[in-house]
Amino acid sequence: MMNDPMTDTAAHPLKLFNSLTRQMEEFSPVHTGEARVYTCGPTVYNYPHIGNMRAYVFADLLGRTLSWKGYKLTHVINITDVGHLTDDADDGEDKLEKMAAEKAESIWDIAKHYTEAYWQDIKALNIRQPAHWSIATDYVPAMIDYAKGIAEQHCYELESGLYFDVSTVANYGTLARASTDDGEGRIDTVEGKRNAADFAIWRKTPPGEKRQMEWDSPWGKGAPGWHLECSVMSEALLGLPFDIHTGGIDHREIHHPNEIAQNQAHSCSDHSGAKIWMHNNFLIDRTGKMSKSSGEFLRLQLLKYKGFHPHSYRLMCLQAHYRNELEFSWDALESAQIRLKRILAQVEKLTNRFGDERIDSKRLPSPRYQLRTAKLNANHPRLVEYLSRFDEALSEDLNTPEALPILEQLLKEKRLPLEEHIRTVRSMFFALGMGIRQRSDFRRKPRRAHITLVEI
Repeated sequence: MMNDPMTDTAAHPLKLFNSLTRQMEEFSPVHTGEARVYTCGPTVYNYPHIGNMRAYVFADLLGRTLSWKGYKLTHVINITDVGHLTDDADDGEDKLEKMAAEKAESIWDIAKHYTEAYWQDIKALNIRQPAHWSIATDYVPAMIDYAKGIAEQHCYELESGLYFDVSTVANYGTLARASTDDGEGRIDTVEGKRNAADFAIWRKTPPGEKRQMEWDSPWGKGAPGWHLECSVMSEALLGLPFDIHTGGIDHREIHHPNEIAQNQAHSCSDHSGAKIWMHNNFLIDRTGKMSKSSGEFLRLQLLKYKGFHPHSYRLMCLQAHYRNELEFSWDALESAQIRLKRILAQVEKLTNRFGDERIDSKRLPSPRYQLRTAKLNANHPRLVEYLSRFDEALSEDLNTPEALPILEQLLKEKRLPLEEHIRTVRSMFFALGMGIRQRSDFRRKPRRAHITLVEI
C-alpha cells in the first residue's frame, strides 16, 4: 500500500531543476500525494543507441525517487511510430516511411520490430514499466480533433500542410531561451511560413504520392506533425496541468517549445502544460559512433557482446549527474563494471550473514510493499543517519554521484541490526533501480559474461 508523501524526520524536500525557469524548485504536486510524469519516448525507426537509453535511465531514476518519497506515480512514455521527420525541425522525410522504403517492409512491421527491441533494452536496464505506453498512431483521431480546436486562432494552411503560428502565443521559445524568431539554426525555411519558427501541425501527403501511414483530415490526407503527438497524449493520459515532463536536452530547443505552444493554445492560457520540464544531458562518444546516421552505432547489445552487463551501463549513468555531459569510453564502462562487482560482493557478504543467498526471505517484506519500509522502520541511529543522507542526496535534484557512495558505505557497515540493515539496503537499491542476486560467472569475455540480477 502506497504511503503518503514522507513526513518522517529523515525526509528532505524534493528539489528539481526546472529547465523552463533555469532554477531549482521544490516539488509541489498538482494533485496531493500524486506525481504525474510524461517522458518523450523513441521514434521506432531504428534500434536505440546507448545515448538514447540514458534518457530512460534518468526518467526511471526520477520515477523511483518520486516513489521513494511516497508519491503515487503515474508515468507515461510515448512511442512515436508516425510523424517524426528526419530533421527535428519539420524538414525531410518521415523516419518510419524512409526506413520502410529502404528495407522494402511494411511500416507497421518496422515500428513493431524496433518497439520490441526498445522494450528489451528497457527490461535489460531494469527500467520500470510506465503506467502507460502511449502509441502515437492510436491517438491520430484525437490529434485531428485537437488540431481542429486550435486551427482557427493559431494556425494557417499551406500547400504542404497546417502550420502553427508561434506569434499567437505568449513568450514562444522561453524554454530554449530563443531570443529571435530566426535564432534557432536548425529551422529551415518553408515557403509561405509566416515565422521561421512556425511548425507543422498536419503534413499533407504530396500530390501523386501515397504514404503507408496517412489519414483523412479537414486539411487533406496526410499525417500529424511530430510535436502534436506529445501534447495530445500527455493531456489525454495525465490532464493539464501535470507535474513533470522529461526528455533529452536536444528536445529543449525545438520539440518541447513547440509542445508548450500547442498546450498554451489548447488550454487558452499561458501555462506550459507541465509545471516542471527536466532534461538529461548528452552521452558523448569521441569515436563518433553515437549517431545513427553513422551506420554503426553503440547499442546495448554491443556492450553485452563485449562482456558488459547492462547494469554496468546503468551504474555508469548514475555515476554522473543527469544534467552533466557523460563521456563514454570502454575504460569508463569497465570501471563501472568493476564497481558493480564490488557492490555485489558486499551484498553477498551481508546476505550470507542472513543465512540465505538471496534477501527475499519470508522474514522480510515483499518489495512490492516495501518502497519505504526502511525509512519507516529504521530505529538504529546510524541507519537513520544513512537514510537521511541518502534521501538528502536524491532530494537535491537526483544527485546520484553523492547517493552511491552512501550506499557503498552502508554495505561495509558491521554490528548493525541485520534485518534492519538489509531492509535499508533494499530500499536504497530500489531507489537507484539496481537489482541484486548472487554473482555468477561475472567475467568480462564476449558472450560469456553472465550475472543474474533481480529487482528487489
